[in-house]
Amino acid sequence: MAKFSLKPKRTNLYFLTLATVLCTLCYLIGVWQHSSWTPSSTAATASITSAVPCPQFSKNITTHLDFEPHHRAEDLSIPPATARVTHVPPCEASLSEYTPCEDASRSLKFDRDRLIYRERHCPEKQELLKCRIPAPHGYTVPFRWPESRYAVWYANVPHKELTVEKKNQNWVHYQGDRFRFPGGGTMFPNGADAYIDDIGKLINLRDGSIRTAIDTGCGVASWGAYLLSRDILTVSFAPRDTHEAQVQFALERGVPAVIGVMASIRLPYPSRAFDMAHCSRCLIPWGQYDGLYLIEVDRVLRPGGYWILSGPPINWQNHWKGWQRTEADLKAEQDMIERVAKSLCWKKLKQKGDLAIWQKPTNHIHCQANRKVLKKPSFCQAQNPDTAWYTKLEECLTPLPGANNIKEVAGGELAKWPARLTTVPPRISSGSLKGITAEMFRENTALWKQRVAHYKTLDYQLADPGRYRNLLDMNSYLGSFAAALADDPAWVMNIVPVEAEVNTLGAIYERGLIGTYQNWCEAMSTYPRTYDFIHSDSVFTLYKDRCEMEDILLEMDRILRPQGSIIFRDDVDLVLKAKALLDAMQYDARIVDHEKSPHHREKILLAAKQYWTAPAPNHKGESSKES
Repeated sequence: MAKFSLKPKRTNLYFLTLATVLCTLCYLIGVWQHSSWTPSSTAATASITSAVPCPQFSKNITTHLDFEPHHRAEDLSIPPATARVTHVPPCEASLSEYTPCEDASRSLKFDRDRLIYRERHCPEKQELLKCRIPAPHGYTVPFRWPESRYAVWYANVPHKELTVEKKNQNWVHYQGDRFRFPGGGTMFPNGADAYIDDIGKLINLRDGSIRTAIDTGCGVASWGAYLLSRDILTVSFAPRDTHEAQVQFALERGVPAVIGVMASIRLPYPSRAFDMAHCSRCLIPWGQYDGLYLIEVDRVLRPGGYWILSGPPINWQNHWKGWQRTEADLKAEQDMIERVAKSLCWKKLKQKGDLAIWQKPTNHIHCQANRKVLKKPSFCQAQNPDTAWYTKLEECLTPLPGANNIKEVAGGELAKWPARLTTVPPRISSGSLKGITAEMFRENTALWKQRVAHYKTLDYQLADPGRYRNLLDMNSYLGSFAAALADDPAWVMNIVPVEAEVNTLGAIYERGLIGTYQNWCEAMSTYPRTYDFIHSDSVFTLYKDRCEMEDILLEMDRILRPQGSIIFRDDVDLVLKAKALLDAMQYDARIVDHEKSPHHREKILLAAKQYWTAPAPNHKGESSKES
């Protein structure tokens, strides 16, 4: 009979017992890890989990695979407690027209020579207000365009001074609860439309070759207001309170305008920006200081652009008595202007009645040759012609880009409007804007067309044609946001921050759009409640190490109208911080995902400014809120 060994059976029993013990031990360890323990126990495990990054799960969930996006817009509606600001108070009612960099009390400390005291002089950091500028009591949402061209509410701009000072010149009339604008001006008593028609008989305003214009000493900007209906965009400017509230009236009408003056620094525009420049009795001493101010006009005029002058000294033979000046004085002034214009190589096209028009050459081939005869002004050598932020004026002629023959347009010929809007700008096609190609321009144009269409699904007021008239794009790049809105009854002020990596404002003007330079650590040269809508693309990313987000938001609040809106695009962390501050400023704000995917760190923040005003003059206390 065969013998069988018991040794293998004993070995299997040992293995079975060992496995049972190990399984029991693993189970107990699992229970221990998912149970509540003392702080000392959790502290011990914290040192391990902090060293190895991993998703945070609820202690009651044993297994769960995280397929959700980590930055969903709905999860961001409540910012972290550390970012909360409870309340940003309203400013005093007396500050309803506060313009920080053109504050009268500050400006009087500066030199009056050459109007330097009327230039930008911004408050120091410690002087910045930490409150919200109120609208005047009774403020009303402005009329829609084009009705706003003819009328504004008195409560919005409560100043009657111009109705008295200019009552015989048809600038503005006060009627009941509103001001009316007949379209008149000092030099166009028959109205701006008739005046523009007179200009159109001398140069072609209809073929799309003239799209951008600048109006120096603009009054209430009727010239620019009536050019809008002819598809010509005008940047109008005048000093603050030369005539009380003139620029403020222009902005309330829905016309592009800024506070500005020709004094000792360049105008905040690139070279070769405007197709046409205009002065109607603007009181600028064009012939003085060796023609310094006409030299600056020459810098911002495109090759072949026009300068239009009406008022003293033009047609002095018929007006000298009314102007209360001597014939000899006026003749000498005109002779001086003619000499300066000639030294700039401008050609006088026409002088008819009260109008005189000069044209800038299309290139500097002849002008360079005649410098041997006309010693002044010499061509500038040092400064970048597009640099124009606190840049001192120079008594030198800005050279145009080189040309091969006398018929060539320096810098490249511009397409006529509206083809100009989507044609690759010459500054890009020539390669003068480093790192920006024609293909990038076309892609950017298409991208913003899609994005603006998406915005209109988020902001019903933006989708309502005519609801917004004045729009501000705080970081415009190539101006494609504005280009996407070109068919809407609105205009966009394109801002290229002075801190931007590439100065693209010249290309924006070559598209037939308007804009200016700005440092968003400072206030803008405009009155409160200028804009109906503000667009902020990556502005906080650009300025996060330069100045406080709160100060930028308070400036945005100052220049935004009650019931206006803002759309922000930025990194999720900065959007969260902005949302907390906007809540403290009593905005209706919400965060939504990037239009392509919730996985993008870039988020969109929608913010609507509530209607609120200063209290009635005979009441004390906090600002009133009305529906």
